[in-house]
Amino acid sequence: MRRNLTSILIIINVIIFLLMFLIGGLRAFSDPRLYILFGAQIGNLIKMGEWFRLVTSMFVHGGLFHIFFNMIALFYVGNLVERAYGPERFITIYMFSGIFGNILTHMFMPTAISVGASGAIFGLIGLLFGAGFRHDTPTILRPVTGTALLPIILINVIWGFLPGANINNFAHLGGLAMGFTFGWLTPIRYTKRSYNIWRILYYITLGILVASFILLLVFDFSFYLF
Repeated sequence: MRRNLTSILIIINVIIFLLMFLIGGLRAFSDPRLYILFGAQIGNLIKMGEWFRLVTSMFVHGGLFHIFFNMIALFYVGNLVERAYGPERFITIYMFSGIFGNILTHMFMPTAISVGASGAIFGLIGLLFGAGFRHDTPTILRPVTGTALLPIILINVIWGFLPGANINNFAHLGGLAMGFTFGWLTPIRYTKRSYNIWRILYYITLGILVASFILLLVFDFSFYLF
């Protein structure tokens, strides 16, 4: 049976989490060096040319609760979006939302070490939110699009601004805005021309993802070698 992209993303996130734990043990998620080794986002390294961290940081998590809640959200929202929009649009919107959220993080929190898939997941939520404002969104999806998602969005955004929450709301808001834009502008049904365009974007997105992890390995290897 063909495995969907949502499941593959979850597996990659879990593998990276387990590798961090195997290398760092119980202290793995309190050691900034280990986060950086596995691809965390931090402003000074991005300024030095390590742009790939805008991508790899989406697959790094800061502890068991962090990855657990993100993967639960990705499982439910990701499968819904992938079935409704197809794998090409799903992975493209997921990645672009996460990258945009990380760009905002780099602009407004340049010294922070930022990790997690939540910006990309918020992109999927924003996609469904935006789809609710289109007249051509299928009736069957109406209960999980548009204003039906507003309570979830508001609760999470407000929670992120609470003192001591330790949540990167710039990644959330950036992902949400990018996803909403796609949802508002993108019909769920394909045309032949739109399918070809999304297919090209799909391969570009996969290329960026693979290249980012290759560059991370190269930079990590170079650092420890020299």
